[in-house]
Amino acid sequence: MIWGAELLVRGSSRLATSFGISPLVVGLTVVAFGTSSPELAVSVMSAFKGQADLALGNVVGSNIFNVLFILGISAVIVPLIVAQQLVRFDVPVMIGVSILVVALGFDGKIGRIDGAILFAGAIAYTAFLIRQSRKESSEEVKSEYDAEFGGKGASSLPKNLALIVLGLVGLVLGSKWLVSSAVAIAQAFNVSELVIGLTIVAAGTSMPEVATSIVAAVKGERDIAVGNVVGSNIFNILCVLGLSSLVAPAGITVSDAALRFDLPVMIAVALACLPIFFAGYRIGRLNGAAFLFFYIAYLVYLIFTATNHEALGTLRMAMLYFILPITALTLLVITGRELARRKKAL
Repeated sequence: MIWGAELLVRGSSRLATSFGISPLVVGLTVVAFGTSSPELAVSVMSAFKGQADLALGNVVGSNIFNVLFILGISAVIVPLIVAQQLVRFDVPVMIGVSILVVALGFDGKIGRIDGAILFAGAIAYTAFLIRQSRKESSEEVKSEYDAEFGGKGASSLPKNLALIVLGLVGLVLGSKWLVSSAVAIAQAFNVSELVIGLTIVAAGTSMPEVATSIVAAVKGERDIAVGNVVGSNIFNILCVLGLSSLVAPAGITVSDAALRFDLPVMIAVALACLPIFFAGYRIGRLNGAAFLFFYIAYLVYLIFTATNHEALGTLRMAMLYFILPITALTLLVITGRELARRKKAL
């Protein structure tokens, strides 16, 4: 599945550069959508088979994993630069669509009409970004992606299309095996499909994002590293969850557990991006380490919940009354200092 995603990203990215799409927008759309194709394949196949918890858990878990783990480890390796467009438009969109999922699923189900609304949003978002990208020079795009993918110029159209087709074949086969194996694991260990989707499947389908963002950060393509994550999260909600809801026989069921904890965590993670990205338009190593810490804490909470561990109550109290309030206060202080600094500079 990762092999398929890599071929799909390479072919579609080079194809996009020949049309003059800007580097950040390619990261937000082509690369983000390509690296999210495993989530699309797995969630749609799970929904089609009636395994709605796995489909929803994959999307929610992947979005949490993308921000906390991928941005976290990328920022620890090298501080990331955040484009102003992300702060002004794309991160607010990510926050908005995350809240929209909770609103649509508040009745316990994301039906086909809800799915159509989400998918229409994906089309509108993509069209807007492509329209905006036409303002940049296509030569700048080609040179930047030559450096990213190690090429010597845009490949021929037939070669790019062949890479896309081969990538899709790998994704379909890989997702079929991953879903079957994940369900078998859940049944063998008596763990819910939601938890398996939030952990094993979410991390597995997010491996292309891990590879893409880390490689992009190391090579200095830091706008692509951040844009890939933000774009993937938007795509996961609008397109992956939208299409999954459309093909699911009875829609996507939203459990009480997801409404009480996992979906609010996804919204909180999206909200946390705004002040951190806004503070100097960069993600420092300390921010990255904090992201990683919260992902580990989230995983521990899920494992304790699934196994009904005796320390679950203590962990819940520590997160609710100590760690989360301190984090929220820190984010407010960071934002306040940045606003004061900019006001003074003016």
